[in-house]
Amino acid sequence: MIRAFLALPLPEPILDRLTIAQHRLPLPRPLEPETFHITLVFLDRQPEPVLEEFHHALEAMVRHAPLLRLDGLGTFGGNDPDNLHVRIAGDARLNALQMKAARAARELGIEVPGRKYVPHVTLGRFRKGEAQPAALTRAMAQVEPLTSTLWLAEEMVLYRSTPRPEGPLYDPLARYKLG
Repeated sequence: MIRAFLALPLPEPILDRLTIAQHRLPLPRPLEPETFHITLVFLDRQPEPVLEEFHHALEAMVRHAPLLRLDGLGTFGGNDPDNLHVRIAGDARLNALQMKAARAARELGIEVPGRKYVPHVTLGRFRKGEAQPAALTRAMAQVEPLTSTLWLAEEMVLYRSTPRPEGPLYDPLARYKLG
């Protein structure tokens, strides 16, 4: 079984901008900048033959390159956030790409949550009760506005995710040109 996900990697200037912002935020569990990505579909643990089928489905899929930009900070988890992230604004091609990839996964029997797709890059995580909402809000306000010029996503990557105590390790299994 391989734990995997499909994502868009980020260009160096965006990685640099996010790393600078990350260091200005009170994050007890920051993610390593080399792990920053925009998830399209989380596949969880799958048998290797299923991932091979998914790979072939992605190769056969028409893949248009979406235009993306950073669109401010956000959190998930309500009043007790578990995640601090940068929102990603994308054109219609981003949602189309995500929907096609999710459909390909579902057709292979991979369970993909049906919730609304919210493109983002996670900067850090919080354990239950670890976030200090007032301090977090102040710090986020000092970093805002976290935006960028548009960039074109040039590829998507199928990653293996290996959980480790110091944070997950992501290894590319396959790359798919967008265009």
